[in-house]
Amino acid sequence: MRTAAANAVAESESRRRAARLEKVETLQNYLVGVATGGGDPDLDYAELRRELLADPLIKDRLPRFVRTCRDTGQFWQFIKYKFGTYAERREYLWGEFRPLLEMLEGRGTTPADAQVGEVLASFDTESVHQVWQRALDRRKDDPEGAITLARTLLEAVCTHILDDAGIAYGASDDLPKLYHQVSLLLQLAPSQHTEADFKRILGGCTSVVEGLGGLRNRLGDAHGKGKKQVKPSSRHAELAVNLAGAMAVFLVETWNARKTA
Repeated sequence: MRTAAANAVAESESRRRAARLEKVETLQNYLVGVATGGGDPDLDYAELRRELLADPLIKDRLPRFVRTCRDTGQFWQFIKYKFGTYAERREYLWGEFRPLLEMLEGRGTTPADAQVGEVLASFDTESVHQVWQRALDRRKDDPEGAITLARTLLEAVCTHILDDAGIAYGASDDLPKLYHQVSLLLQLAPSQHTEADFKRILGGCTSVVEGLGGLRNRLGDAHGKGKKQVKPSSRHAELAVNLAGAMAVFLVETWNARKTA
């Protein structure tokens, strides 16, 4: 059974997700209205746009025209020349908003996706969280890219923690080297503990990190391949991204706990 605290966290997350969904649906309906000769005159597009762009969980998933059109006039100049009929404009706008709305409705995602996203957004609102979002987006249609981004995510988390701690590292240091430094800093290296089960778990974490590096070199898109290349599938990408997300959250939360101790 879940504790009262866990229930409270789940309920709070549900409210946040519902609020996000309502805002995005409001924006979509407003822009459809503008594109078809209407639009709610009482809605402040610029203010709603600012609110959505300030939300790190969804800003990178907003349609590009929302990010570039700062006011209703700019959007109208964009849409009126792109499509000549109302039907074409409606279909285009619905299609552009569909991935974000499906994500907010929970379709094609897992509960862990949102949890990892929240933690990484609070840790770093730009680079780290953007890598996570890109990895999620590529799991199904671009497994090679998703596997590469899984490693990039852990590298970014490790370098951010080392930077925050004032610890130097080499520009060419690979993921295993970076993780080794971070594990020593956070007392997560197996050699720093004596309890057998704990050493085994921390050794497993090291194996996961090293395995992600090897998987990326074998299946990712960062290196050229020979004739007998192994083609990754979405399940490989799902595994790599989920493992990287779990490890990233573990490192971030351990670092945060250490700083506040």
